[in-house]
Amino acid sequence: YRSDGMAVPTNRDLSELLAREEAAQEAPHRRRALARASRAALSWEVEAAAVAAAGRSVTELPSVGPWVGRFLEQWIDDPPDPIPEPPTTRQGFLTMAEVRDTPGLDEWRRGIHADLQMHTTYSDGRAPLEDMVEGAAARGHAFIGITDHSVGLPIANGMSEERLAQQADHIARLNDELGGRIRVLHSIEMNLSPLGEGDMDPASLARLDLVLGTFHSELRVKEDQTERYLAAVRNPTVHVLAHPRCRMFNRRPGLQADWPRVFSEAAALDKAVEIDATPHRQDLDVALLAYAREAGVRISMGTDSHSVGELDCIEYGLAAAIRGGIDRDRILNFHPVEDVLAWAAEVRERLA
Repeated sequence: YRSDGMAVPTNRDLSELLAREEAAQEAPHRRRALARASRAALSWEVEAAAVAAAGRSVTELPSVGPWVGRFLEQWIDDPPDPIPEPPTTRQGFLTMAEVRDTPGLDEWRRGIHADLQMHTTYSDGRAPLEDMVEGAAARGHAFIGITDHSVGLPIANGMSEERLAQQADHIARLNDELGGRIRVLHSIEMNLSPLGEGDMDPASLARLDLVLGTFHSELRVKEDQTERYLAAVRNPTVHVLAHPRCRMFNRRPGLQADWPRVFSEAAALDKAVEIDATPHRQDLDVALLAYAREAGVRISMGTDSHSVGELDCIEYGLAAAIRGGIDRDRILNFHPVEDVLAWAAEVRERLA
């Protein structure tokens, strides 16, 4: 707050103000400039108000030129009262400035062992398997989950059982070559029907280390979807319910469900739910993580990376978990790989 008691606009506030100003403009080039700055504000590493308070120009921030900068300076000097609330499609997303300002983030970043969702050119990733593995190793991970898409998602080049078997051979050879420097878990992001049913042969899934189950259809329905989620966590082939809400920034608000009931059922079956750390997903936000914490459900964390650079987004997941009060012991990524594999095998055996 300022000395006069007015709230200082955060980067999230400025992003929303820029988005609303974009809607008010008529010239296409001005609308584009405001849209770029609105998106960029979410990834600025420091608060724009702190930049201005330090006597620096806000044009130092990415995607901010002199014209856009004048809007920012005006809002920082004389904040709207009240600052508008974002629509549901833009609510609950952490900005990078908030991520970097999360207490304990550095300690958690040093302690994490794994990233448990990423994609390669076996499905819709932009980097081959070896590049993703080397990128994860360079970031200090001890193990990772390769989770390319399953056959029921052809738009994402989903794998058939035959291609899945070829990938298994590739990962086995790579693990031998790595000599324990990093362990690659052969996993999958399996497409789930609205009834919670998978799209792969259970025998093929049984040979995998981890199975992430995910919805990719009927994602804009407004009716309560609790039964869909209960069916998903009860699916005996699924270990992790991945990006559960299926929301995307400024595109769709995500599905609605009785989340305490869903998380309690997952906890009873010892399944995990995922914090998807992709900036435009951040699928379990701080509000939902409060329900997850109360249920005591296990947490899996993944960047959902489709390129090497996106592996750095794990910080969004860590910040959400810290701010949501999640006990680090409940997060799979902080356990040794042997413990994660033992848990997955126990879940599979119990539900077989």
